[in-house]
Amino acid sequence: MSSIKNKNINGVILAGGEGRRLRPLTYYFQKCMVPIGTLQKPMLEYILLLLKKHDITNDTLLVGYKHNQIRNYFNNGSRFGIRIQYFLDDPQLPGSGGALINAANQGAFKDTDTLLIYYGDIISDINLTEMMKQHQDNNAIATLAVVEGYQVPVGVAKLDNNKIIQWQEKPKIDINAGIGILALETQALNHLKKIATTKKSIDIMGDLIPLMLKNKEKIEAYITDAYWYDLGSTEKYEKIDNGFVDTLLK
Repeated sequence: MSSIKNKNINGVILAGGEGRRLRPLTYYFQKCMVPIGTLQKPMLEYILLLLKKHDITNDTLLVGYKHNQIRNYFNNGSRFGIRIQYFLDDPQLPGSGGALINAANQGAFKDTDTLLIYYGDIISDINLTEMMKQHQDNNAIATLAVVEGYQVPVGVAKLDNNKIIQWQEKPKIDINAGIGILALETQALNHLKKIATTKKSIDIMGDLIPLMLKNKEKIEAYITDAYWYDLGSTEKYEKIDNGFVDTLLK
């Protein structure tokens, strides 16, 4: 792997959501603690070990719903060879952006940190070393991991006056799709705090990225063909290839 110049990378995992689309599983589990693979390890373990594989060992977990499940399993991270700090979400600052602001207000991040933000329901084998190197080499304020093409999870009809003239079952469409992984410089948090003065619930992808684009900030795309899987619903959970998931630990 190519080396990353700046080692001040803080792995930030969004692990506080209720996971409503994963009910009834999430009545009993925190979303990112749902067991996967034939070894039935928590999804979050795969995420943390991916970060460790790419020498990102200082991790910040933004937690909320059933957070004690996460704390009791991972503790300070020492048995995994990493360091974990926890920040409990503030109900007054809802949304992924609010969780970041809350952690920043409590001193979670240094001004020199680059944040590697990872949504806690995504499984991937993305090359984070390569992604972070691109981010740093191009002096971007943000770099979003994207894949070329996206398979729609439903059938799509082409109509002519309500008559179906063509049908495609789960077609792959030609778009650049975000996969819930991004690098972010801490200065970008100033934008989040401005958004918080006028909006209650703040979303990183839905609010912060559009604002930075409007302000002509430099945002890069890291295009990857890596495996990725969104485990955000019971349907997706039931269809996951547990045998392939096992290979992600190697």
